[in-house]
Amino acid sequence: MGKSSLFPSVRIGTSGWIYPHWQGRFYPLECPKAKWLEYYARHFDVLELNVSFYRLPDAETFRRWSARTPAGFIWTVKMNHYITHILRLKNVEEAMSRFYDAVSSLGDKLGPIVIQLPPSLIYENSLVRHFLGLLDLSRKHAIEVRHGSWMQDEFMELLRQHNVAFCISDTAGRYPMRTAVTADYVYLRLHGSRRLYASLYTEEELRGWAEMIRGWSRETWVFFDNDFEGNAVRNAIRLREICSGGS
Repeated sequence: MGKSSLFPSVRIGTSGWIYPHWQGRFYPLECPKAKWLEYYARHFDVLELNVSFYRLPDAETFRRWSARTPAGFIWTVKMNHYITHILRLKNVEEAMSRFYDAVSSLGDKLGPIVIQLPPSLIYENSLVRHFLGLLDLSRKHAIEVRHGSWMQDEFMELLRQHNVAFCISDTAGRYPMRTAVTADYVYLRLHGSRRLYASLYTEEELRGWAEMIRGWSRETWVFFDNDFEGNAVRNAIRLREICSGGS
């Protein structure tokens, strides 16, 4: 699932899995909510975990989630908003230690860590340098920014120096976008091209993203966040088909 000879290093999934409105669209009506994760994991080999942004689950919760998914399944995890939105990257050493301790319970199923910054946070070189120095660079990270001041070459170069991915994020024009590649892997979040978190990507748009992925020629992680009416699932499955050489 999610890999092919044409795109040997692409994993495609959705951002989150607990969406009641997916029942009857993706989850069978007879499938209880308690089994949605297992059902998801039969159809995808990667999942972006959003709940960790709002509240940090304990280590045992991560262990249970890991045990419920098959070998080879990968979880990408959003860094807790206390670090990014409350502390705003300052004095975060203790909070980051707690975060890493908890997510490490996923073991070899832990994939990239997504660091989503608030729209009001303005780029500051010294702050970024210090924060990047705190990252556990034995793990992959992607930084999603939402203020235009971050769209500068200086920031991209700092990311390259640390092999941290600039998160390429399509937000229907709400936030600035740049298709910069700053690491030996790429992290792509597709929130919707016309309506944020809602619109279904067209066949033409999906093929355009597939060509971009092919051009990057490196490990790529793709997550659809347009969960409305199950559009994320539909788009993820279709992009996977395209990347697998399907018509």
